[in-house]
Amino acid sequence: MLDELAALIARHARPDGRTPIDGVLLSAVDGPGPPETSTSGTVLALIARGGKRLVLGDRIFDYGAGQYLVASVDLPVTGHFVGPSLGFGLELRPSAIASLLVEADPPRGPAPSGIAVSDASDDLIDAVIRMVRLIERPRDRAILAPMIEREILWRLITGDQAATVRELGLADSSLTRISKAVAWIRTHYARPFRVEDLARECGMSVSAFHRGFQAVTAVSPIQFQKRIRLQEARLRLASSGDVAQAGFAVGYESASQFSRDYRRQFGVPPSFDRVR
Repeated sequence: MLDELAALIARHARPDGRTPIDGVLLSAVDGPGPPETSTSGTVLALIARGGKRLVLGDRIFDYGAGQYLVASVDLPVTGHFVGPSLGFGLELRPSAIASLLVEADPPRGPAPSGIAVSDASDDLIDAVIRMVRLIERPRDRAILAPMIEREILWRLITGDQAATVRELGLADSSLTRISKAVAWIRTHYARPFRVEDLARECGMSVSAFHRGFQAVTAVSPIQFQKRIRLQEARLRLASSGDVAQAGFAVGYESASQFSRDYRRQFGVPPSFDRVR
């Protein structure tokens, strides 16, 4: 099954990863690359050949052929393929998951990790293969793609990572409330904030908020903000090249502190990274 999926991905993968099917992504890389910082999105990522490593805080997620990763919160991560690899991705839509949960009885509990890895079942791989085949069948896409997406989601919410995926579709879940805080910090990363205020906005006690945020993102709210600031500063350096201005623009008041944090995060000082 994986050989068939790999052949389909190799035939249809484009440089931008997009496909004619909304929400479906295909990736094909020729070899290992350097670690790159990005955001995870809310996705299912299934490896057909090769492997990938993703780092979230102090957590490392390695997954290879026949395994899948689920990201239920859009988190800042560092990742790279470990060799020639072929992969399938599906953007996870909370509304689509919620519609399935109406027909299920999902358990409730503490917020699971925002990222998880598991072995893919034969049923999940089979559904993914049928989804990718639709790239060659434009006449069938409009009708069958939503049906197969629903099947893939069902395999996820009844599989090993059910808790992580189900939380994404529960409007009042702890993961949804943490996701609200994550979205606020991503939007207002340059602004100082009090954790107590953010916890109150999410309808959680400070202690529960801290535990939930750490469980989902692997870092504290303040550390999360710092990572978003540094990623944004790196983007600004690529376009403007002004180190001091990049630091001030993302909320740093001290150029020396910005330089120290930048080097700790990316391994090189911002002035060197700008030239590179």
